Amino acid sequence: MSIRLGYQIPNYTYPGGSVEDLFDTVAAQARDAEAAGFDTVLVMDHFYQLPGIGAPENAMLEAYTTLGALASATTTIQLSTLVTGNTYRNPALLAKTVTTLDVVSKGRAILGIGAGWFEREHHDYGFEFGSFGQRFERLEEALTIIAPMLKGEPATLEGKWYTARGAMNNPRLRPDIPIMLGGGGEQKTFRLAARFADHMNIICDLADLPRKVAALRQRCEEIGRDPATLATSYLVMGMVGDTEQEVKELGETIPEDRRNRTFLGTPDQVAEQLHERVLKAGIDGITINLIRNGHRPGLVTRVGAALQPLVTSA
Repeated sequence: MSIRLGYQIPNYTYPGGSVEDLFDTVAAQARDAEAAGFDTVLVMDHFYQLPGIGAPENAMLEAYTTLGALASATTTIQLSTLVTGNTYRNPALLAKTVTTLDVVSKGRAILGIGAGWFEREHHDYGFEFGSFGQRFERLEEALTIIAPMLKGEPATLEGKWYTARGAMNNPRLRPDIPIMLGGGGEQKTFRLAARFADHMNIICDLADLPRKVAALRQRCEEIGRDPATLATSYLVMGMVGDTEQEVKELGETIPEDRRNRTFLGTPDQVAEQLHERVLKAGIDGITINLIRNGHRPGLVTRVGAALQPLVTSA
């Protein structure tokens, strides 16, 4: 499993579109990404739109229902969340869910998972949020249950947060399903990635990226794991336009708190920036979203054409 070039769909508010046509627009982006050489399509696991992208009442589709439908709309591209909020789901049920997605998609599922962070969603939907430390305790227990279940081994845990009593997980298509953690915490997140994950999607400001790469390698070495066995990718907010005027207009919409992880320019300009500032920092792959205009026909194709040479020649 490798995510060298991922396309994330974080926005479901499309000007002039209707709810009836909403999924058609999502599926079209996934099919364009598949045809353009992206190897993975990813959706957020949220119930409200995130600050900086749109208003909380804006459209947000439930992640695993969407991925199940995308499995039938595509044929080769891998399917994942970036990332599942652990606090929203019982871990044994999550293992069952992603394994069913793998069967439905004929072996294309990846389990993306993180500790959860959007407090308002927890409050409004009635999920316990807890402290920062408690959310990572829960994530560690969850992974202790999920990891064996994805391998077809019964899971048993009498934990502080979760219980499993020989939980089985059939049918399964593959001997194992890859686990990807998402986040940027050098102590808690990276330690769990070193123990449990096949892939780490690093989310951080660009200036912090070299330090994050070094810290992740150190967490692997501390437990005797070869850092080369833990693949990495970086989440990019793409403000990509076809003309100088469009690029200028997009630049005016960049959320203030995302400026240090946003790439602005034409497809070729963004590709050059990513080569210099992300791949040269030691990252294996790129996951990009196009929050303002990814729904526009042809843009995903042009971005894929610009980015694919970066990862195929790396």
